[in-house]
Formats: sequence, C-alpha cells, structure tokens
Amino acid sequence: MRAFSTRQSTWIRQHLAALRALLVMTVILGIAYPLLVFVVAQLPGLHDKAEGSLIERNGKVVGSSLIGQAFTDGKGNVKVQYFQTRPTNAAPAADSTTGVSAIPDGYDPASSTFGNLGPESIVDTLDPKDPKNDKRALLSTVCSRSMAVGALEGVDGSRPFCTSGGVGAVLAVMGPRDAHGNVVDPTQVVSVNEDSRTTKTPFLAFYKGVAVELAKAGQDYSAGQIVPIRGNASADTPVPTDAVTASGSGLDPNISPAYANIQVARVARARGISQDQVRALVVAHTQGRDLGFLGEPRVNVLQLNLDLDGKYPFRG
Repeated sequence: MRAFSTRQSTWIRQHLAALRALLVMTVILGIAYPLLVFVVAQLPGLHDKAEGSLIERNGKVVGSSLIGQAFTDGKGNVKVQYFQTRPTNAAPAADSTTGVSAIPDGYDPASSTFGNLGPESIVDTLDPKDPKNDKRALLSTVCSRSMAVGALEGVDGSRPFCTSGGVGAVLAVMGPRDAHGNVVDPTQVVSVNEDSRTTKTPFLAFYKGVAVELAKAGQDYSAGQIVPIRGNASADTPVPTDAVTASGSGLDPNISPAYANIQVARVARARGISQDQVRALVVAHTQGRDLGFLGEPRVNVLQLNLDLDGKYPFRG
C-alpha cells in the first residue's frame, strides 16, 4: 500500500511539473515573445516592413516592393509600355468553385515555390497524346524563354546548347560503347527534344556520319548516350540569366541592371520618349549590393514602372 502511495505521489509531482513548464512556456512564447515582436515592429523604420512593404497610389494598394508581379494583360501577353520582371515558379491561382485561374499570369504569393530542376535536366518528356502537355526540362525552358525575350527586345536570344527552335540541343546516341561508356560506332542518333509532330528537320543533319532523327513521343531513348551539342551561339548572350530563370522563391520583385537595359528601347518606343529619359529612371531605381558586398545590384520593377507612369504616362 505504501509503494502504491509513493508511485501515485511521484506521478502527481511529474504531472504538476509538466503543467508548470507548459504554463511558463505558454507565457514566454505565446504571449511575451509575440508582444515583443509586435512592439519592435512598430518602431520607426520597421513599421512599413512589418506591414508588408506595401505600395499605394491614390489611396489604393498596388503591390509590395518585396513581391514580384506580372505586367501583362491577364492572358500572358506583355504590356510593352512596362518593364518586365523575371519568370516565376508560382503557379496561377485557381478559383475553388470554377477552377478558372484567378491570377492567370502567375505570381500568386500563396503558391510560392522553388524549381527543383538542375543542370542535369536537359531531356524533355514528350506527351504522346498532345504536344501542348510536353514536360520541358530546365534546358529547354531556358532556351524557349531566351528566344521569347530576344524577340521581344530585339536582341539575339540564341544560347549555347539551344536549337533555333527554342529547345535543348541534345542527342541520344545509340550503338556499342567503350570501357568509359562512350558510344564508339553510332547506329542511331535522335534529337530527343525535337518532336517529330511539330518539327520538320532536326537542328543537326548528321552526327559522326549518322543521320539525326526527330524524336517520337512516347519512345524510350534512355538506352542511348545523352550528348548535349554546344552549337555556335556565343556564351556572352545579351539575354541575362535572370531573364530566363526564376528566383528561389519564384516571387523576386527585382531584375538585374543588364535585364533592365535591354528593355529600355522597347519601353521608350511604347511611351514615345527618349531612351535617355527611360535610362535615367533605371539608374535612379538601381540599388547596389547590401553593405557594399552582399548580393548583386538590382532594379525594383514595380517601383520603376510606377515612376514611369507618374512621369511619362502611356498614351496608347
């Protein structure tokens, strides 16, 4: 009986200690700490950031300086009077009842994500039913974006390892291999990212004396040696990296000065002003490296476009 009473007393003490710890941690982490953070956030210089760094025009919130947004017509078409930001990984938000995208151009903060494709993502997956559902590798995504930016800005959008059609220049080479795994005597060569349903001729006619074939959707070419072809495009492309790749969050509001500079001519032409006037605003909105050595120089696209609208309204 005494042993039972001792165990009961120990059990009660342990649970009382746990209850006291719960109450103390609740007060510290559930009340005191959030209250401290709230008070600090109200200090001058921090309050704006705590509220989301929102930007207002004429009493209306038009965005945040921390979140990118699309400057398109709602169907993905570029508004030529505006500077364009970098691509996004944030998928368009769909209405829960209709399924229709409420933000058709992406940049939905609720679906912020990062791309999980790396340098080895060079082979597309061709859908056997519909080419529109093809799953593009990172290489082909970069190639197609570079071609589109080049066409929009009037610069050369070609890049190494890209075809003129805007997909990755990659071959699957079949045949016997040597001890290092390299095909020594090709028997078949396929341009794996060029769909035979949508492409007439391969980017390369012959490879080591063997005629190059176009890929057939649904066909497995994994037995072949994957060979990227560099091509003749210069590595010093005028289309910078941030114009064809998304940031880690997919919501970066900034672009590089290099990307801003290739857009100057288009924006100036659309607004009927000189390139020098536009370039002066780009310079005014260019921020240097934090503390002089952290990060890269950048231009906030939303703030730049708002300044453009204020000084040189679009008349189109």
